[in-house]
Amino acid sequence: MIPAGVKNAVILGLGISGMAALRFLQDQGLNVAVSEFRPQEKLSPQEQALVQDLDLETGGHSEDFILTRDMIVPGPGIPLDLPVLQAARSAEIPIIGELGLAAGNISVPVIGVTGSNGKTTVTGLIGSLLSDCGYHPFVGGNIGTPLLQALSGPVDYDVLVLELSSFQLDLSGAFRPDIALLLNLSPDHLDRHGTMDRYVRAKQRIFSKQRSDDYAILGGDDPLVMQQTSGIKAAVATFGHDRSHQACIVGDRISLDWRGRQSEFSLTATTLNSKVNRLNAAAAILAVLQLGASDSCIRKGLASFVPAEHRMTQVAELNGVVFINDSKATNVGAMAAALESCPPGTVLIAGGRDKQGDFTGLRELIKKNVAHMICIGEATNLLQETFGDLVEVESARDMQAAVARGAALAGPGQTVLLAPGCASYDMFADYGARGRAFTRAVHALVKTNEPASF
Repeated sequence: MIPAGVKNAVILGLGISGMAALRFLQDQGLNVAVSEFRPQEKLSPQEQALVQDLDLETGGHSEDFILTRDMIVPGPGIPLDLPVLQAARSAEIPIIGELGLAAGNISVPVIGVTGSNGKTTVTGLIGSLLSDCGYHPFVGGNIGTPLLQALSGPVDYDVLVLELSSFQLDLSGAFRPDIALLLNLSPDHLDRHGTMDRYVRAKQRIFSKQRSDDYAILGGDDPLVMQQTSGIKAAVATFGHDRSHQACIVGDRISLDWRGRQSEFSLTATTLNSKVNRLNAAAAILAVLQLGASDSCIRKGLASFVPAEHRMTQVAELNGVVFINDSKATNVGAMAAALESCPPGTVLIAGGRDKQGDFTGLRELIKKNVAHMICIGEATNLLQETFGDLVEVESARDMQAAVARGAALAGPGQTVLLAPGCASYDMFADYGARGRAFTRAVHALVKTNEPASF
């Protein structure tokens, strides 16, 4: 929602979200400038074309350029403690994020999904279930297409399904999802938020503008999540393993009991039949119920759903060893969830850029399930210091070497798991590039071990 009287705005940071915000603000008739930290020659051809006729600052964010505007729109990755933003607050210049801009411009129901882990899977699953139930959902936000891009084009959807990061929720303004999901909470992005309390407060904002006729869906197995119920005005439903939850996991089934509706959904023959994905399925089922989805279309959607890449994806089996790519496990909680889904004796490939997570909480799980740890990237020394007294820990120069060493260490019945517990940016462009490097290395091993044909 653009404050009254604003005519001149500045975008801080381009990228996908920044470009979508730029187009959205131009469609609203605003004069838009861009301040980009990268030098101009580092902008992509698409970015160059978009800003060629605009007032543009590159190579930094200066007060002289930014503080002359009526409104500042930082991209999700822009640190909110930048000196120029502190100066803007002192000058009472509105600082609004993409969610805050979207507020008041949405004409269809909104489902917002946040949490430390599982957001992408749950968001994609909700979209898939709704499609099988006859809806035409837009699925995006923190994944795929930015929300503001959807709002700038034709409305060919009847529900918005959005993955929402803590970065986006930091500046969510008046944004209000009709259905809000908080899946779980574990230390993540502390390099950005500084403290766990600030990170949790950012996540909690997903509920802040909800009304009594909205719905809040919470991960009931997570004590920290359940501490956030105070102040929620929406109707609350929970999911987890206890019978008190409206969506209860019983073995490989989801048992539903919500406002007089009782159903069961089997996950036996689906890709969702794992410890982590049963929780994800329970959350998604509760969400689509609020839009009237029938049991039959939910079952159809559960059976056909295929999770996105790099999330506990089995890449291959070689000589009885299973290779699993969970590159999306970029924090401590995700690493723990991956390890809990693997048998004892797992060979773990971990490491990357530390996000200030506390790995010490994993010591018992590492001791129980990990036979050997192979470290890559900047966090190698940290991981060696944390776990070196429990298991054999060694380093590898790159992903190919890590996979080759994992294959050499593992025997039949064991798993080689990529679950880094860290960001990827020290060695890779993103977690996807890291996962693809793992997959390529595994496939190369498989090809090398194929019997020769004569």
